[in-house]
Amino acid sequence: MNQINFGSTSVPPLPQPEALWPDPFGWNTWLRDRGVAFLLDNTNEFAGNIGTVTPGYGLRKGSSNAGQYGFENDTDWERLAGLTGFSTHAVFVGRYGIPASRMFGDNVAPSQEIYGAGGNVAVHFVYAYGEETLWHGRFDVAAGRIPFLNDFSSNPLYCNFMNNAFCGNPKASSDNTSHSSYPDSVWAIRFRVRPTVSTYFQTGVFFSQAGIYGVKQYRTGFKLNGADINGEAIPIEFGWEPIFNHGTLPGHYKIGYARDTVDHQDVYRDGYGDPWALTGLPRRADHGANAAWVLVDQMLHHFKGGAKDAGITFLGGFYYNDEKISMRSQQYQAGFLGRGFWAARPKDGIGINFAYIRESALAAKTQELQLLQGVLPGNLLNGAYGPQSYGMNLEVDYQIHVYRGMTFAPDFQYYFHPGGQRALRDTAMLGFKTHIELF
Repeated sequence: MNQINFGSTSVPPLPQPEALWPDPFGWNTWLRDRGVAFLLDNTNEFAGNIGTVTPGYGLRKGSSNAGQYGFENDTDWERLAGLTGFSTHAVFVGRYGIPASRMFGDNVAPSQEIYGAGGNVAVHFVYAYGEETLWHGRFDVAAGRIPFLNDFSSNPLYCNFMNNAFCGNPKASSDNTSHSSYPDSVWAIRFRVRPTVSTYFQTGVFFSQAGIYGVKQYRTGFKLNGADINGEAIPIEFGWEPIFNHGTLPGHYKIGYARDTVDHQDVYRDGYGDPWALTGLPRRADHGANAAWVLVDQMLHHFKGGAKDAGITFLGGFYYNDEKISMRSQQYQAGFLGRGFWAARPKDGIGINFAYIRESALAAKTQELQLLQGVLPGNLLNGAYGPQSYGMNLEVDYQIHVYRGMTFAPDFQYYFHPGGQRALRDTAMLGFKTHIELF
């Protein structure tokens, strides 16, 4: 963002990341001159436990790998066919692997975010939508198959990290299943208005589907019917995007709220208002839920003579969910990113991030009652080994720019109360994240 007038076209610039093979056989230049962009990349994440594991629960030390190859197409139809302001966007992925943090009992902040919901298929359809941009970017509308969290409570800087608490959105944001998350999408329409260059307001309607993340509806992503639509999620978000110090210190400040009309299972009460863990009756259906967030990133210092992203940037955020229907009721996070600080390696980066995740107090009450009823650890609500209260995650990484379009990032993570469970010992992980942009 941070701009309104896109120049000769009404369509925002097509993405053009640094790539290993930027113009194979010259066709990339030929296509882009006509408004068509294709991108192909791979993200791979490896992590292993180097700390302790809590005995007595069947947990273990170990390592695992997770990854994704992704194909993206963006088309500027104004340039290609003269359709003023119109563009289309589509993404397909293939995913593999699991996060290693499951081995020592964490089910709240997966150590590797690039896993799951891909259906275990070679090609999984993520999204496809059309976008109309008018009045030099002051008004923008998108419609089609869109993940809720593509535009709301999102920040591309978060995926400088590997832990799912940070990348791709604050993990609490996807606790509510009506907030569809990449790589799964729903039918939606989203509106964005920019009153000034540095401010925006956006809202939309996202038609929640009951089978999201499940094999039946979403294994390949190509099942596009609305048979299991069970409500709508309506978010609003206000953003301020100033650039301080004569255009050298960009920032993004956003505050948002979402309300949905979906029936959610209560984590504590049955249909009569009593604890379902004691009565054994079906869980109560709570109609609708609230969520709210505040996210900030601000470059604090720009390294003179460096690229636009050469500097030290602060990241901060807060997310709130209704605790009667969510496991993660609150999330707080803060961290820093540094890039361009080493003249000999201007594209290297370093990051540190910390998250505090508060679990639902009502869910913890249910887990306590389940233990009293003889339910074994590991079989409690949310697969927990004990009552979940709060957990904390620290991540530090160093991004090495290996070659054009290639990065390698050694990564360290530390878990305080894994999975928000005080019954589990703190532990540490060591691994790496690689990214290769082929074209």
